[in-house]
Order: sequence, then structure tokens, then C-alpha cells
Amino acid sequence: MNEVVARPLLGDCHEILKTLPDNSIDLIITSPPYADQRKNTYGGVHPHNYVEWFLPISAELLRVLKPSGTFILNIKERVLKGERHTYVLDLILAMRQQGWLWTEEYIWHKKNSYPGKWPNRFRDAWERLLQFNKQRQFTMNQEAVMVPVGDWSQKRLKKLSNTDQARDESSVGSGFGKRVANWVGREMVYPTNVLHLATVTKNTNHSAAFPEALPEWFIKLFTLDGDWVLDPFMGSGTTLRVAYRLRRNAIGIDIMESYYQQVKEALKAEQLLVLAPLEEEPASKTTSEIK
Repeated sequence: MNEVVARPLLGDCHEILKTLPDNSIDLIITSPPYADQRKNTYGGVHPHNYVEWFLPISAELLRVLKPSGTFILNIKERVLKGERHTYVLDLILAMRQQGWLWTEEYIWHKKNSYPGKWPNRFRDAWERLLQFNKQRQFTMNQEAVMVPVGDWSQKRLKKLSNTDQARDESSVGSGFGKRVANWVGREMVYPTNVLHLATVTKNTNHSAAFPEALPEWFIKLFTLDGDWVLDPFMGSGTTLRVAYRLRRNAIGIDIMESYYQQVKEALKAEQLLVLAPLEEEPASKTTSEIK
């Protein structure tokens, strides 16, 4: 069985990404600092300047991603002076001009969000997971994330209406279309684009760590054993650890030395649980390793 590697790298992702080969990464999944967030850690980027700040990074990500690869961007709007700022929408439009295809949007429903109220809004309990691709045909293993059909099959499928029986097949060639009758008798079905996942509550020494189930879902959906996964804002290293356990090669980048050291120690501690050894200083070999 081939070994896989997990490589945490210390530095500015814009600069380190330049050292990675063209078309070398199968999946990019990351959550950069949101506008005006984590000022004490990363300095913060004003919403008005966010697109300008991110586009040089996304240009490098576009270069290193394989034509068959996928980029998942976890990002969230910022409320400024009582209204939602449009920097996320502006970024989507700018990335499309840059050459990206905005192919899908997933919603992360944070099912353990605690209540909150402001004068003109309530607590956000969801975040965007934007999917970008370089081409319209890309690797996608839909069967890897199928879910049990659930109780609705006993209720909805028990008495199908004429409408459910007669709906047209989908024009995109799915084979099932909208006809609910096609799902009768099936134990597993395809999920929706809403992920119901709790936020991390244990101490990770990071204010916005991914729940492990989030990168795991996308890694299973968009990669195979031995593929390369990249997180250019790795933070506490959740994506690296999950990718490593799933036998994918992983690269993570962070500008904060404390996070880099934390991730490196965590990966070393898990050596007994995985097959591939970790090198003491991986950064110098990253480029050659992923060719």
C-alpha cells in the first residue's frame, strides 16, 4: 500500500503557493479569515478591500488545481452599518472573471448554534461553502456520500400522488429526475446540498476550527485514495488530519507559527494511528513530492 504524506508549511500562502507545481492538487478546501475577523491573529481585512486581497491568492489556487479538481471556499458575509456587506458576492463575480466556474453552493447549517438577537437580525446559524471548478467536468464520487433514505420514505412514498408519478425526467441526465416514485424501495439516497454539522466545542486553540465531518464529507466526495488535498489557511489543521486518515496526501499552510507547531505536533501524535511516517521538516520537499 502506498504511503501518504501530510505536510504543514509555515508562511504566507500567497508566497508558498508559488512553489507548488501547476495542476498538482485534486481538492482545495479552506476557510480564510472573514472580513474584519481575527484581527488579533491575522490582522483583519476590511470588507471593501477583501476582493483585492483574495484575488492574488485565488489566482495561485487556480494555477495549482488540476483541471479535474475542485475548490471549496468556506466564507461568510459581514454585517456593516446594519446591512450585509456584498464582499462575498463581489468575490464570486471577480473569481468568475478570473477564470473560475462557480458550479455549486453548499450550506453548512450549524445545528448547535446558541441563540442571539441584534436590533435588526437574529443569530446566523449557517455559512456558505462555495464550490469552484476550472472546467465543467470534474471528479465527483457521489456514491461516497450517500445517506440512508430516512423516515420520509415511509411517509412520502407510501401514497404517491399523480404529480409524483408523472414528473418529467431531469434535463441534466441524472436518470431519476424529480419523480419521487423512482426512490421507492431504496435504502440509500443522495444527500442535499445542506450539511447539518455541529460546530467544534472542544478546545483546539483556534477560534474557528472546522468540525472534522466537514472536510471529511468533501474529501470523500471529490477525491480518491492517494489524491492531493490543500488547505492554504490550515489553522488548527483539521483538514490535514482528516485527509491523512482517509489516505489522501495533504498540504496545509498557515502564517501563524503557533498553529504550524500545533499541527505538526498533532500529526506526530497520530503516527500510531496511520501508516505513513512524517518527516521532521517537510517544507523543503513539498514541490518535488507532489509532482
